[in-house]
Amino acid sequence: MKRKIKFKNLILFIITLILLFTLAFSAYKIIIWFIDNDKTDKQIEKVKELVEVEEVEDTSEVEIIENTEEVDEFNPYWDYIDMKLINVDFNNLLKENSDTVGWLQVNGTKINYPFVQTGDNTYYLTHSFNKRKNSSGWVFLDYRNNIKELDKNTIIYAHGRVNGTMFGSLKKTLDNSWLNNTDNHVVKLSTLHENTLWQVFSVYHIPTTNDYISVSFDSDDSFTKFADMLIKRSVYNFNTTVSSSDKILTLSTCYNDQEKMVLHAKLIKREER
Repeated sequence: MKRKIKFKNLILFIITLILLFTLAFSAYKIIIWFIDNDKTDKQIEKVKELVEVEEVEDTSEVEIIENTEEVDEFNPYWDYIDMKLINVDFNNLLKENSDTVGWLQVNGTKINYPFVQTGDNTYYLTHSFNKRKNSSGWVFLDYRNNIKELDKNTIIYAHGRVNGTMFGSLKKTLDNSWLNNTDNHVVKLSTLHENTLWQVFSVYHIPTTNDYISVSFDSDDSFTKFADMLIKRSVYNFNTTVSSSDKILTLSTCYNDQEKMVLHAKLIKREER
């Protein structure tokens, strides 16, 4: 009987140790999460002190991307192409981080950040804009993309932080309040080479897959099929077509542990710097 009691006590002791360890580890992770959030907030503030994002009037050099499909006169596309481009002076940002390649702004969200690019798609998952370790990471361009020439699919990633930083507010694009406001359906980029405007044509969340992150295609037909797949996935009909001559911008983040949150837009306006 005593042996049974001792054995039960030993089991209870081991279970208690496991629970205490789990509790301590969870507390540690929570503390680190809050510390990294605070550091990220301060980094965002510093970045925005380094640069001014200005809207600029169109010049004679602005190129409106020709639509191969006829666009209805009431389509908000005609309002989009009248929207101002954004322009950023990158000198101070490049001094802070030489990996800087552009600035991203998504209407109706908190996304208004510089984005970076390095030789892989892992470094900025665990490093902030100042290149210090941080679980919040930073906004980064797929290492395969050429930001100067623009591939058929330009892909930008970031963590979907629950406090709304990085791509945490990308989920807003699924809300009726965002979807029903057509002024939100544009994305603006300013890079070292040009300023561009993109029209949103698809938003969705999906079980984790990599079938939407191809950057180049073997033929016009394969690209068209790819674009059609993205349009069909959308939770909302943006009444926007994508042709074989178009170029796509993809924003990707985590929706939860098993799913991705994705936005796609097509290039409709550009101006070289």
